[in-house]
Amino acid sequence: MGNEVTHWQGQHVTVAGLGVSGVPAAKVLHGLGARVTVVNDGADERARAQAADLEALGITVRLGDGDSLPESTDLIVTAPGWKPTKPLFTAAAAAGVPVWGDVELAWRLRGPNAAPWLAVTGTNGKTTTVQMLASILTAAGLRTAAVGNIGVSLLDAVTGDEEYDVLAVELSSYQLHWAPSLRAHSAAVLNLAPDHLDWHGSMEAYAADKGRVYAGNQVACVYNVDATDKPSTEDLVREADVEEGCRAVGFTLGAPAPSQLGVVDGILVDRAFVENRQRNAQELAEVADVNPPAPHNIANALAAAALARAYGVPAAAVRDGLRAFTPDAHRIAHVADLDEVAYVDDSKATNTHAAEASLAAYESIVWIAGGLAKGATFDELVTGAARRLRGVVLIGADRALIREALARHAPQVPVVDLDRTDTGAMLAAVQEARRLARPGDTVLLAPACASMDMFVNYNKRGDAFAQAVRELGA
Repeated sequence: MGNEVTHWQGQHVTVAGLGVSGVPAAKVLHGLGARVTVVNDGADERARAQAADLEALGITVRLGDGDSLPESTDLIVTAPGWKPTKPLFTAAAAAGVPVWGDVELAWRLRGPNAAPWLAVTGTNGKTTTVQMLASILTAAGLRTAAVGNIGVSLLDAVTGDEEYDVLAVELSSYQLHWAPSLRAHSAAVLNLAPDHLDWHGSMEAYAADKGRVYAGNQVACVYNVDATDKPSTEDLVREADVEEGCRAVGFTLGAPAPSQLGVVDGILVDRAFVENRQRNAQELAEVADVNPPAPHNIANALAAAALARAYGVPAAAVRDGLRAFTPDAHRIAHVADLDEVAYVDDSKATNTHAAEASLAAYESIVWIAGGLAKGATFDELVTGAARRLRGVVLIGADRALIREALARHAPQVPVVDLDRTDTGAMLAAVQEARRLARPGDTVLLAPACASMDMFVNYNKRGDAFAQAVRELGA
């Protein structure tokens, strides 16, 4: 299957999953002349409404059966979340039918003068880094958009009328798994920590899918010098098959070596994209230009700067872009100060790796944590944070796992265990945290868990925290 429009005429394409990627994929393929069948596991009210919309266009939809392969299928385009072990894909492999994700489809549908992609993946920090990157590219006067897992749909970006110079692309491990021919201009893997292992099957398979982002890179493979995880992001760069002349470029919170970006005396500096990098460094921005200037967010800014510099962006645009950037809600967001105690909402810290970064940003913390653990363990997180903890307030279904880790590794820290999962529990949690806090402390919501036991999503959980803080303030 190529990307010539004529090539799609009469091809039978099965789109797996309705959802945010399936519906646009089905419409685009139908518009190109393919015979499209959409299969979906569920048949709820939303799925039926989406099916009716597609059927009105002449697209076949099969609800309640996402496992069997429709006859005469030439290609499957799948939603990223569908597990590789699904019977549909087993049947496709047996029949020699290729499987693409929405990212692969978008890549194949690009025009001859398509904008190059600067790609970002990693366990945590992807969205923030891509948004910072788009802000820097915009500050350089380039036509760009944050696309992929966020913002504009990739399919819309490559098939729409809007013209771009370069795209800032967020990619999940799921999307990369189903994108075999993607070749980015430059790409970054921010970090690697156990996540989605139920989907990938193992840490090795998860890391390998993340590492696919480096395949065929042209200018720079950006990696995290400070990461201690194994395999490291640097290991993934070493294993990547890249274009001749593509370089490994590291980012670090310390002073950078040649071919790295890093931090010296509160300044973000570049020793990768400068002449005579053995001796020279280029100042890019001040740490104070990064919002918020927490360590993990400075790392995000350095990764974004490295990709922008790989594309040829001047140093001043890095500074201007970082200054113009405003983070999304619920990402280490300062809510209020009450009685000289700061209240910070990092509800987006839905796994232990994100919570670890959040806890590292403050010296003395009353930590609000808990929710759905998704198979996570908490010993390493608690061991690393123990000396910073003034107290802990636990909420949610799997709070006992965190309580037990605290008993093992931080027995001196007072713990309040709120045995309730109703939404009103958040106000009680904030009240208990206020009781434990002292002037100069930070009350930090960094749950290290998913939210669905008590809230619709992490946004609603963060909103409940902010509302509770406002009630206390009043």
